Parts: sequence; C-alpha cells; structure tokens
Amino acid sequence: MKRLASVALGLALGLGLVACVGGQPAGAQALPRHETFSISGQQWGPPTNFNPVHPNPGWPVSRTQNMTWIYESLFAYNMVTGEMEPLLAETMEWADPYTLVVTLREGTRFQDGHPLTAQDVAYTFELAQRHPLAYSNLWDVGYLTGITVQDERTLTFHLHPDHLNPGVVLNALGTIRILPEHLWVEVEQTGDVAGFANMENPVGSGPYKLHSYTSEQIILERDDNYWGISYFGMPAPKYVVHPIFRSNDAANLAFERGQVDLHQTFVPQFWTMKQRGVPVGAWFAEEPYQLPATTPALIINIQRQPLDNPLVRRALAYSINYGLIAQNAMSRYSPPARSSLIVPLGVAEQQYFDEALVAESGWEYNPQKAIEILEQELGARRGPDGIYVLPDGTRLGPFYVECPFGWTDWMTALEIVAQGAQAVGIDVRTQFPEAPVWNTRLNNGDFDLIMYTPAPVYGPNMPWGRFHEAMDGRGVAPVGQPAFRAWNRYFNDEVNRLLDQVAAETDPARLAELYGQLDRIYMEDVPIIVLMYRPAYFWFYNESVWTGFPNADDPYAPPQYNGAGIRLIYRLKPAQ
Repeated sequence: MKRLASVALGLALGLGLVACVGGQPAGAQALPRHETFSISGQQWGPPTNFNPVHPNPGWPVSRTQNMTWIYESLFAYNMVTGEMEPLLAETMEWADPYTLVVTLREGTRFQDGHPLTAQDVAYTFELAQRHPLAYSNLWDVGYLTGITVQDERTLTFHLHPDHLNPGVVLNALGTIRILPEHLWVEVEQTGDVAGFANMENPVGSGPYKLHSYTSEQIILERDDNYWGISYFGMPAPKYVVHPIFRSNDAANLAFERGQVDLHQTFVPQFWTMKQRGVPVGAWFAEEPYQLPATTPALIINIQRQPLDNPLVRRALAYSINYGLIAQNAMSRYSPPARSSLIVPLGVAEQQYFDEALVAESGWEYNPQKAIEILEQELGARRGPDGIYVLPDGTRLGPFYVECPFGWTDWMTALEIVAQGAQAVGIDVRTQFPEAPVWNTRLNNGDFDLIMYTPAPVYGPNMPWGRFHEAMDGRGVAPVGQPAFRAWNRYFNDEVNRLLDQVAAETDPARLAELYGQLDRIYMEDVPIIVLMYRPAYFWFYNESVWTGFPNADDPYAPPQYNGAGIRLIYRLKPAQ
C-alpha cells in the first residue's frame, strides 16, 4: 500500500525540503539527513503514475530509462566504456548472429518475494506485441522474431535475419524494466496497459520501494531484502528523495546549501560555488566539466526553397559561432560542436570519430568562408538590405528558427545562430513558441529551421541511432503528417544502405569505415547542423553529506544514476 507523506518519521532534517528553502513547497516531510540521498532535476511536477511502460511515467525522474531504483533491466549500459554490465542477467552469449542467449542471476526475485524468472522477462518483452508501447518497434519493425524460454533462468532472443540490428536489441536489454507477470496479467485484463497509473503499490525487483509521495517530493525506501545485496552489497542510503522544485533557481539554491546531493539541473557557472568554498564537483575537474553525450541540432527543412540547396545550408553552417554557443548557451559545459554526427569526447562512440575527415570535409565558424560560398559557388549578390539574393531572384530569408519558449540554453543558442547568419547576409530570425506548438511543427514539417536533439537517449546503438533519426527517411510521413524522425524529410538511398550495413555489423574497424562514409554524406548534404553537446544528464554533486561520487578521475560508474550509474549507491560514504 502507498504510505502518504503524512506518515511522519519525526526526525530532524536538514534536507531543505521545507518551505524555508526558496521556491520549495511547504509541507515536505522530514527525513534523517544522514540516511537520505537527495537527487534533483528532471521532475517538474507531481507524479501522475508509476508505470514503467507508460509513455510519460511520473517518476523521481520522468523518463523510462531512469527506473532502476524500483524496476530493473537485464543489463546496465555504461556510456563511458560501452559495456553492457550484468544486472538481473548474469551473462549473454551470441549462439550465432541471429540468436542471443541470456542467463539470469541466481536468486532474482520481486519485492513481494515472488521469484523473477525467464518467463517474466519473456512476458515483459512480449507485452509490446499485444499492446502499443514504447518498445513495440522491436516487433513492429521486426528486429525480434520471437523469444524462447528454456528454463527458469535461461531464455533466447531470436533476431530477424532481414532486419538484423543487434544494437537496438542490446539497447532494449538495458532499458526495458522487467515486470512481474503474476501482477500484470491482471492489468492486461483491463485493456489499458500503457495507461495504468500503478500508484498504489508498484512492485519491481530493484533496491528501493516507493515509500510515499506528494506534490512536493517522492520518497523511496531501501528494500533490505533486496535480492541483489549478495551481489552488489547494501545500498548506502536508507532513503532516496527526489524533491520537486518549481524553478532551476530554487533547485540550485538547495544544491549550494547542501540540501541536495546529486544535482541534475543546469547550474550557470557552477565553479563560482567552488570559489566560495562549497564542496561541489562535476564529472571533469576542468572545462567542459560535463561529459558530452547528446547533440542538440538545427533541423533544416530541405523541402523549402532555397533551403533545399546544400550550398545554402553549408553557408549557414559556416556562419554559426559554435564557440560562442559553448561559452554562452552551455555555460562552458560543452566543447564547441564539430561537423559530425559522432560525439568526439568521452563516450563509447568516440572511437568512430574521424578527425582527419572532419578537417577535410567539415565546417567550422568562418564567416568569410560562408560569404565565399554565397558569392562564388552560388553566384548570390547582396541586396540593399545586406541580405543575399540568388541569381534566380530568390532572397535568402526570412527563415524563422525556433525552439520552445523557456528553454533558455537553446534560446540563447538560436539567438547566436540568427546573429551569425545575419552577419553574412542570410536573414534568419528567432521565434519561441510554447513547447506543444513547437513539437507539432517539428513533427509535421511546418518550419524553416528548428532545434531538436536526434536520439536524445544514449545507449549501445549509438551513433547508429542518431544517424537513423537524423537521416533515415524510410517510412516517414509526408509534410503535413506527424513524423518521428527525419523531420526534414531527408531521403538518401546510399544512407539507407549504409545504415542497414552498420546495424548488422559488429567488427569495430568495419564500423569505423561505415560511419566515416555516413559522416561524409552528412557533411556534404548538411541536412542538420549540430549546435552543441549536452550531457545525457547534468552531473553536479555536493559532498556536504555524502562522498565518493564517481568522476573522470574515479570512473567506477558513469555520470548518471540509471543504468550502470546505479553503482554509485553502493559506493557512497557519509561525509566525516
């Protein structure tokens, strides 16, 4: 049963989860601070459900990949090393390119004491065959043809030979949370699996249970009977709290005061806290401080003239001051973006980044080069207003560039984009609609230039997933109808062929060659322009209460508290 937050522990706090903290709601529950681990960020409203297969789960963090606390996956992906680390599963073995055998650890069980078996795993995956869920593409696209349960601990995943993509399957093994079949068969009878709120008593296999929740915080309590203690040890915090702040400013104040231990919220110039003697840290001790993992980008509508001309798009790419975006929009938490769809620093995909190719065929901030392309290659001439006009009389703009209002780092980036374009004679103007309007325009192709992050969730199918979302136009709805990738309706037969080859390839050397070919086409066609690197999660920690956080000098866990990042709860130590 859910225990409401009116259940008092009656112990003094120090968490900052009370009304005296700026912006923090009143009535928050007191917890023993020395036993409580507080995490902020990514939860900006009260929970609405605790359903791991809901399209918008209302969790301590509201993304399905962040449910390791209560619901576990078979493996935990390490974004730094690229390894699939055992969690519920003990081993995986490829019997052949189309057959993956997974063996569970001994003694896995759910929080209600019911054994967690291979049948529960098969049930969870096959649920997406019968209901439209976030991972139904495993079956709809045909990446999987079936799952065979061999015994209580062993099952086999059968991959489709015509849609071979082991990266997508591995990603699923690290993100899909295993459900207890004995409870969810009853949910299925209601016919609304995705919409099930699951608010009363969510039962998973993880190290924490739901203790209570209000509109102000979510509290998890350690399960001292957790099956994994014999493998991983006892989690250090008895409680995990996710406070629900209404603003970044309130969250940042609580973090600086030591009332938040792990901070996943954007902090402008966090190093000023260090200068004031606050015991805070980030993944890197120096710039860029954060580990880049995702690529917010400028999506260009190549269906609209003259943006359908790759030379116009290339001129635009040279006009953008990527260093200024890193400095001002990203507050120095990002190195300047490069002309590649591969993240070049700190993550597993770095091995595929080709520095020589970028230097030869890519772009960088160079206004004079942009002007040369406009004048010498396109034959454009400046009009009396300073904006270039093509030989056929087409004026280069106005083009409207947009992102959601309130997304301040993105808004700042787009102001820099517009300023740079105007300076070289391309008329780009900003507009910042509300998020639902922006999202509709993105999906329907109703834009000139729009900012979005292709493949925002980092996993073992990177960078394939980013190329796929940015440049794979197969099956994408036409302009005017919703699309969920290739939002500019880019289509290239050679790209499609290469993507299929990459999906089926496992040899690193061959993968590097294929990714180089994809990147070269990206640089030639410029269908999107990467503007910045963002971490998968911002990683700031305050060691006032807990110490032993992972960082680049001690990377025992990646900078995230889901996936392989769950390791941190076993290594934390009370501050002396």
